[in-house]
Amino acid sequence: MTYRTILVHIDAGERCPARIDVAIGLAREYDAHLVGLNALQLIQLPGYLVAGAGGVSVVDLQKRWTEDQAAEAKTAFAKAVTAAGFENFEWRPTEFDAIDAVTLHARYADLVVLGQPHAADSSGVGGGFAEQVVLGAGRPVLMVPYAGSFATIGKRILVAWNASRESTRAVTDAIPFLRQAEEVQVIVINPKSGDHGAMPGNDIGLYLSRHGVRVEVRTDYAADIDVGSELLSRAADFGADLVVMGAYGHSRLKELIMGGATRTTIDSMTVPALLSH
Repeated sequence: MTYRTILVHIDAGERCPARIDVAIGLAREYDAHLVGLNALQLIQLPGYLVAGAGGVSVVDLQKRWTEDQAAEAKTAFAKAVTAAGFENFEWRPTEFDAIDAVTLHARYADLVVLGQPHAADSSGVGGGFAEQVVLGAGRPVLMVPYAGSFATIGKRILVAWNASRESTRAVTDAIPFLRQAEEVQVIVINPKSGDHGAMPGNDIGLYLSRHGVRVEVRTDYAADIDVGSELLSRAADFGADLVVMGAYGHSRLKELIMGGATRTTIDSMTVPALLSH
């Protein structure tokens, strides 16, 4: 298993160029075909705004902005791949809503590269966009943090393991990364008795070793801190440049109301995270 097609979402955000650079680097590393998909979220306008004023409707103005943004995004993408000397790519514009477009195009890719949501970034997609893609794409999503630069991704990987369906998907989806990593640490936080056999995490460690992954397994008990914060803390201690985890093992509504490891990671991540649902 490897990544043969990588899809990167292109939007109007100021951090999009950094995301493109990450995607180009991964496509080169895995000898993959790179797809740049330009998609924004459609805004449902109330009827009284549609008519506009002075003969120009708000819909027309919105369409012009979308077209201008798409042209600028295409130019930026072309410049980035040209500067990198990368030739195995294609550009896909779409007028469909970003959530629908990215989840559809993701079905024909091995890995999806998105940006971390950030309130200050006028990207043209809503705050729930990335989460909806993670939930609906059926593909692993590599989320690139809003701040920072990432010359390497996947040399030191921290894997969050809790024996759930979602974490199983994440581990399997991440095998191409894991095989090439210099160090992999599997961390089991607050395991329940009987969940993972006699020694929590050992079974998944053995599974990964059969795939040629050099792995260390750790068990962590964190009574005074939530799991998401503990995971990010351990990632910093380990010097991880990639976190692998299952997303939304609980319902999304429960995580939105009560919080959860996925919600904490998406909000506070400082290194790229591979998320699978």
